[in-house]
Amino acid sequence: MENRIPILINCPRFKQGAIDKLPRSFYLRPTLTVARDLLGKYIVRRLKGKSLIGKIVETEAYLGDNDPASHAFRGKTKRNEVMFGEGGHLYVYFTYGMHFCANVVTDAERRGRAVLLRAVEPLEGRDIMVKNRKLKDAPYKNLTNGPAKLCEAFGINGRHNGTDLLSDEIFITTGEEIPRKQIISTSRIGITNGAEKLWRFYISGNPFVSK
Repeated sequence: MENRIPILINCPRFKQGAIDKLPRSFYLRPTLTVARDLLGKYIVRRLKGKSLIGKIVETEAYLGDNDPASHAFRGKTKRNEVMFGEGGHLYVYFTYGMHFCANVVTDAERRGRAVLLRAVEPLEGRDIMVKNRKLKDAPYKNLTNGPAKLCEAFGINGRHNGTDLLSDEIFITTGEEIPRKQIISTSRIGITNGAEKLWRFYISGNPFVSK
């Protein structure tokens, strides 16, 4: 992939000390393609000198005005305006009056398309994730197995809405190649309109998938 950006991370998982941050071109592709290809990639959150890292194991695609379940279905608003920007930014929204959810904006500007990050497998910084979730401890597989849990564990909130994923605070890197036969597509969770679309993707057999 062109325009690779090497990132130095002081983390035992990366023995060589450097990994590649995904370039803008990764995100500018069709949303369903990005939703599948995000599986196995690593999301990194730098927080107070530490790196929180999780492998993305579950995603959901939302396709703007072609998708009645999308926040962008009825057009651009103050709440969803980040979705209409260039791919490769973070769209963070508040829901149920208590939870944040993080989405990766995809495709070209003005398309209003994004991929919800539903679950990750914690790789580094579990102790900080437990603290961020205000838990004394938690079953390992329940720590980040849902979009709200993920945001809380990684300290992602409304302040991060619009964050460029080519920045150094929150970004996504190359990770593990997931064979196509291990990728399951099924209906999305918690929606009524557009429920027939098989736009939820997850890694088969991974214990950190949300449902």
